[in-house]
Amino acid sequence: MAAAIAAAEPLVSYQIDGDAIRQSLTGKAGSAEQGYAIASNRADGGCVLCHQLPGIDAAMSGNLAPPLDGIGSRLSAGQIRLRLVDSSRLNPQTIMPSYYRTEGLRQVVQPYQGKPILTVQQIEDVIAYLLTLK
Repeated sequence: MAAAIAAAEPLVSYQIDGDAIRQSLTGKAGSAEQGYAIASNRADGGCVLCHQLPGIDAAMSGNLAPPLDGIGSRLSAGQIRLRLVDSSRLNPQTIMPSYYRTEGLRQVVQPYQGKPILTVQQIEDVIAYLLTLK
């Protein structure tokens, strides 16, 4: 996942509202096609490392976390956004990385300190893809 560390750009602030970040981080919809490319790539988003994704051979998917089929029926865009930005906000014991939050993280290798794993556009793209999984 080190190859996926987002380029240095100012972090966007976000507002957590209950179990969601309701506002888009970019102000525009993401690309489901790009989101699939990120989620299914083991080096970029890496979702497939822990989750099974529809259309991906189960032997090439992880089973550490719940399968993602149907997530678009169970969670809103805002709920998915919070899980990607800062999953530990909902479950402090999670092993899922915070793909955008950078503060308060420990044991981060120096070149990656203060840098999110995904950009805000990549987060919105993954959300757009996950919302297609009904």
